Amino acid sequence: MTTCSLGNVLEELLTLLKLEKIEENIFRGQSQNLGFGNVFGGQVLGQALSAASYTLPASRPAHSLHAYFLRPGDAEQPIVYTVDRIRDGKSFTTRRVVALQKGQAVFSMAASFQVVEPGFDHQDLMPEVPGPEGLASEVEQARKWADKIPVKVREQVLCDKPIEIRHVTSSDPFALKKRSDNRYVWFRAIGPMPDDGAAHRYMLAYASDFNLMSTSLRRHGHSYWEPEMQVASLDHAMWFHRDFRMDDWLLYAMESPNACKARGLSIGRIFTRQGVLVATVAQEGLIRYHKFRDEFPQV
Repeated sequence: MTTCSLGNVLEELLTLLKLEKIEENIFRGQSQNLGFGNVFGGQVLGQALSAASYTLPASRPAHSLHAYFLRPGDAEQPIVYTVDRIRDGKSFTTRRVVALQKGQAVFSMAASFQVVEPGFDHQDLMPEVPGPEGLASEVEQARKWADKIPVKVREQVLCDKPIEIRHVTSSDPFALKKRSDNRYVWFRAIGPMPDDGAAHRYMLAYASDFNLMSTSLRRHGHSYWEPEMQVASLDHAMWFHRDFRMDDWLLYAMESPNACKARGLSIGRIFTRQGVLVATVAQEGLIRYHKFRDEFPQV
């Protein structure tokens, strides 16, 4: 599946994330090809959370997930998800999900779900940044430097997307300068979403993988588009704090507190237009710059 078909791209994404039940606690999902050969990390995040959500009532929404990307997934092959019902407690439920392709685990995730309870309430304030109105979409910006995008992925990069992304400060990824400031991105689904809280959460898990890892490269004036750069997600953690809708604008505020040993750590906070903090995300990725091999040939 690609995101460039002529149909409703949002409906296609929702179908991709819903999964097919093939046996008790076993589900199958199709893959989308974004042009890079490997499965997009957000796809397996969203599908794995969807699989886990099928095994418990809607009255227990997900509050956190912790995932590891184990092997590159094949974007041309379906993925089977097995769900281990580790614990069903009075307040919390725990699930472990393993994603399989060709008999091998490509991804694993632990997710926790909780009944809604009253409690203390505080949050960080949303950064003061311009709203999404008047900002160009990521696709519109990419068309400015379309001739620089590798031909094999150009069509997928420039086609319509189910999630619209607008950068508060956009820059040419082929001519970057070092930036130590935080990164801000508005995003939302391009059309109405169903009134299903689980669908909004696994869609947000899918969307949370966009732009996050490249935030660590931004600190050094580099991009994953460079042929000398090898970039891959290693792990991904996410905490869901408050209710939200994916068809309303959300602000992704991202920063990178650390990079070392060919790994970069990025942290993201997601707010509603009204300033409500709905989720926090952390991800470490491989950011291997092959020019360093001249200095460390044993790597």
